[in-house]
Formats: sequence, C-alpha cells, structure tokens
Amino acid sequence: MPYFWLAILGWLTYFILKRSVPPLSGRQLWLLWLVMMSPSLLWMGWTLTNPNQPIPPALVFGSFMVCSFLYLLMLRNWRGTLPTQAKEGQEANQPGPGQASNAAKAAAAIAASDRPKPKPPLNGEEENQLRQCFGWNTFVLNKIEYRLQAVVCQGQLRAEADKVYGTIKQNVESRFGDRFLVLLQEDFQGKPFFALVPNPQISPKLRKLVNPTYRYGLASFLLLLTLLTTTLIGTGLAGTPVESIESILQAPRLLLQGLPYAIPLLLILGFHESGHFFAARHYKLKTTLPYFIPVPGLLGTFGAFVQIRSPMPNRKTLFDVGIAGPLAGLVVALPLLIWGVSHSQIVPLQEQTSFLNFAALNPRISILMTLLGRMLLGSELTTTSAVALHPVAIAGYLGILVTALNLMPIGQLDGGHMVHAMFGQRGGAIIGQVTRVLVICLALLQRDLLIWAFMLLLIPAMDEPALNDVSELDDRRDGIGLAALAMLLLIILPVPPALANLLL
Repeated sequence: MPYFWLAILGWLTYFILKRSVPPLSGRQLWLLWLVMMSPSLLWMGWTLTNPNQPIPPALVFGSFMVCSFLYLLMLRNWRGTLPTQAKEGQEANQPGPGQASNAAKAAAAIAASDRPKPKPPLNGEEENQLRQCFGWNTFVLNKIEYRLQAVVCQGQLRAEADKVYGTIKQNVESRFGDRFLVLLQEDFQGKPFFALVPNPQISPKLRKLVNPTYRYGLASFLLLLTLLTTTLIGTGLAGTPVESIESILQAPRLLLQGLPYAIPLLLILGFHESGHFFAARHYKLKTTLPYFIPVPGLLGTFGAFVQIRSPMPNRKTLFDVGIAGPLAGLVVALPLLIWGVSHSQIVPLQEQTSFLNFAALNPRISILMTLLGRMLLGSELTTTSAVALHPVAIAGYLGILVTALNLMPIGQLDGGHMVHAMFGQRGGAIIGQVTRVLVICLALLQRDLLIWAFMLLLIPAMDEPALNDVSELDDRRDGIGLAALAMLLLIILPVPPALANLLL
C-alpha cells in the first residue's frame, strides 16, 4: 500500500509541475520532479527501514528546506534560458480563465517590472479614448504604461473600490467592447491600479472552451461508475468483500451491503461540488457539471470536481463560491456522521492507530470525533477504548476529512480562496506558507498527515487574483470564514491529554 500511495503522489507531482511551471525540456521537468519527490522518498525510506521509530524532525525539515531551495534555484536559472516566444506564449495563449488569471497575476507585479516595453497595444486615438474612461470623482489617472499583455493605468481611487471598478469597467466596454478584461489590482506598495488585458473569449476556439456545453452523459457515466466502485468497497467494509465478478453474478444481493457506505459518501461529495456549482451559477460564472472520480480500490473514489471557466469578478464572489462547497458538504456529512457514530460499536484500543483505521478508530485523533463520541456513546467510551465505525459513519467521517483538506488555507483550495478573499492576495499567501509549516509540525505527531503535508507543498501558496481584487469583504462573511477555520482545527487537531481526561 505505501508503494501505491507513492506512485499516486508521483503522478500528481508530475501533473502539477507540468501545468504550473514554464515550458521546460523533458529532462528539466523530470529533474524538478525528482527534487520535489525527494522528501517523500526519504521519509518513506526511513519508515520502511525503521518501522518502529518516528521520522526525525531534522530529516523532515532538512529535506523540505533543501529541496525547496534547489527547486527555486533550478526554476529561476531555467526561466532565464526560455525563448522569448515561449514566455509570451505561456502568458498569452492559456485558454479560458487560465489566461485571464495569468494576466491578472502578471498585472499584480507590473508596477515593479523591468521588462522592455513592447509595442503599445493602443494607438494614440485609442489611448485618448481610454483616458476619457476615468474621471476625477472615480479614479484620478496619473499615467498610462504599456507592459507585456497589459495596459497599466496608475492613479488614485476617489470612491469605494467596487463602485469605481463598476464605472470604469462600463466605460471601457462602451468604447472597446469585449476587447479587454478590466482588472483592479494593488501593487507591492498597496497602491491600486487598473490593468487592461486581452480578453481570451474573443477567439472562437477559446470561446468554445470558456463556454462549454454541459456533458450530461459523461457526468452520469462517471457517477454510476463511482457508485459501483464505492459499493464494492462498502461490501468489504461491511464484512463481505467481493473477490470476483463471478461472486457478484452469483449473489448480486451482496452489493446491497455496500450501499450504506456508497450512497452517503456520494451524497456528501455531490453536495460539496453542487455547492460550488450553484454558487458559480448564481454569479453567472461559466462552469462544468460535477464530475466524480472512480477508483477501483482504496476508498472507491478520489472525490469529485467542478471546473469554473470564468475569472472571479471580485473577492466577494471568490469567497462565496469557495465557501459554498465545504458548507454544503458539512450540512450532509455531520448528520450522517452523528447517526453513524450512534450506531457504531466500542472496541478495545489498538496500539497502532490512524485516520483510516475504521475498525478501531481512536476518537482522540480529532477533537470533533472526541466530542461526538462522548456525546453519542456516553461513558462507555474511555481513554482505553476505540470505535468500530458503522459504514454510514465511515462515509460521514471521510466527508469531514475531505472538507478539512479543502479548507486548508493554501492556494487554490477552498480555504485558500477564503483567506484570499478575507485578507487579500498577499495576506492569503502568507497564511498559506504558515499553514504549510504548521501541518509539517503536526505531521510529526500524526504520521498520517505526512501525505497531506507533501501535497500542500505542491500547491502554490498564492491564489489567483480576482478581476476586482481590491474591494474587501463585509463583517458577516469574515465571521463565516473564521468559523470555517475553527471547524478545520476541530477536525484535524488531536485532543490534548488534559482535555481527553476531562471528556473521557
């Protein structure tokens, strides 16, 4: 099993690197992959050779720091050798919202850019029309600069950011149509500026990618296939594993024993992604249907996903779309977990425990599980006992673990979108870096979190900016975000011994 997880992690690492780094040669990409995989290879090597000893902190932090330094050094050196055409192609030819977000990220660093000025995308008459889009009561325009794939308008805000953005955007569209996307960003000194970047939806080919038709057939097929794989896993969790197709054909009623696990799990995942889907549709963002990922083994699925094809218009929309998934998933997961734990059995505590030891789960592995166990199982649950989870409880428990992973405040995870909307792009990036370090420290106590810690290292800490990335959230949304982060801590933090003695 460790080798299987290592193979999955290696594939995910290569996939993320291929999509996130500049166009490199095959040898360069594989060298970056090897550097990124080195910590996990070292950690697994120690675990296999020293199964009864924890990984030394020096090995954990040392491998992480050295490999991170090598990764950044190699990437910086190789970026300087890229052809100019390849660099421009990476920034200009990404389809759909990827191009808009890449242009937005480039615009965030425009004020400090030292690149040579390219040929202006606007002629003299068009530049005069652009100047007329700004006014003394909205945005006092100081100067217009031309950067690669962007027209930068520097000045001073004279009203609330959201009102100014709406007015300027309407003025630009009235003069230039859909030729540009209008961005309101902040430079490294915190000064707001407008940027006009080419609209990727102008191209008919790219417009087709940004405006996909719903593929109901594919979504239905993946849902049915995931239902089958999770049902097969559920029969094993119920005590009657399916060993071959012939056994299913001879006794198809065996599959019924896997439904108490499969259906709740799919409901949780479906509600989570539907939350993103309907929130995106509420703000008229273009998105795909929820697609499930079937896996013939392990838990029966790797979850589900929704692709949003439109750039986020502002931080309010970013927050609402990001938080909608975890909230919708918790609405289903928590009642199912409560019902399942109340129908679970208390068993003796084993020496070896983990997050996925469903036959004898140590409730003290999570503050939330300890509270639920004490509330639902009463005084029978002691410091020397564990819980054999009911299949419905397993589904609910996996649902809250998936929610916790998505609530990690890093990069493009739901939690990353949330803290970006709450604290700004740079504030969210700082929180993401701190979270990485804290998860690594927590992994020293919970070895199951090592895989989480390494996965979080692969996710860029800075989230993609919204078009209007200056307007702040209201107090109500800030409160909801803080409550979501508190739920994350309840799920992943183990119970301190002093608190365990009081509760159990």
